[in-house]
Amino acid sequence: MAITVLIADDQAMVRQGFGALLGAQTDISVVGDAPDGKVAVAEAKRLRPDVVLMDVRMPQMNGLDAARAILSANFDPPVRVLMLTTFDIDDYVYEALSIGASGFLLKDAPAEELVRAVRVVADGEALLAPTITRRLIADVTRRRNTVRTAPSPALGTLTPREREVLELVAKGLSNTEIAAALFVAEQTVKTHVSKVFSKLGLRDRAQAVVLAYESGLVVPG
Repeated sequence: MAITVLIADDQAMVRQGFGALLGAQTDISVVGDAPDGKVAVAEAKRLRPDVVLMDVRMPQMNGLDAARAILSANFDPPVRVLMLTTFDIDDYVYEALSIGASGFLLKDAPAEELVRAVRVVADGEALLAPTITRRLIADVTRRRNTVRTAPSPALGTLTPREREVLELVAKGLSNTEIAAALFVAEQTVKTHVSKVFSKLGLRDRAQAVVLAYESGLVVPG
């Protein structure tokens, strides 16, 4: 079945451009759009798309508040949110990830990157641009230097292979890349990742990165 997408942006040309690009893909269907955050929340509840492309800066209700409202509804199956902005601003990045957004993408990213991002997020994986991942790690590292965080007791419940998978997730590898590194099937990796998240109470890969570095499981550099 096609991946269903809702596009929320206050600029009509952006909505139309993204809609045409995504609609041209055989495996993606654009089911609606919204000019502001308030409409985005209402349309997400009505349409239940697989992915919402959400601009950060919008009238009525900004994208972060709209994303929070959508994600807190805990739809089943889940509606995933991919944040979009023209500005690579740390505060937006961290807040978006903290409320459960599956990724953060700049609007000037190449067309193929946007299409790939929608597919990655729809598949249940988090999308973190390399520059954002590095800054996230740097921020965690700085906080570790000022606030000593005890290792999570839950790490002791992981098997050696699950710890290995967590380390690779924290280093930014996708399931496909982890499968290649460990010489196992991608479905096996997905199973390990699911068990790791369940045991550690993690929502997504962003939280996995933070926990791995805060606990000292992975050392920067």
